[in-house]
Amino acid sequence: MNYRAFTNDSLTMMYEGIRGALAADDSLRGLDEGPRFRIRETPDWKKHAADLEIEMLRRGMVFAIIDWSEDQATLPFE
Repeated sequence: MNYRAFTNDSLTMMYEGIRGALAADDSLRGLDEGPRFRIRETPDWKKHAADLEIEMLRRGMVFAIIDWSEDQATLPFE
């Protein structure tokens, strides 16, 4: 994908979409349901996120890195 062709806002929306889908999958897993988007099970999602991060860093954009750890959906004090 030609990430350079996208605006900063477009890159942010795609990246946040990945974060949201990952959170949704994790919350469903907590309810003993199968993941809807299969973010963790599909390696291309992680590569897509990494490619977005590379382009956003190249542009000097500030963003929060996606936490890919299995316990992302739980808060540290729980």
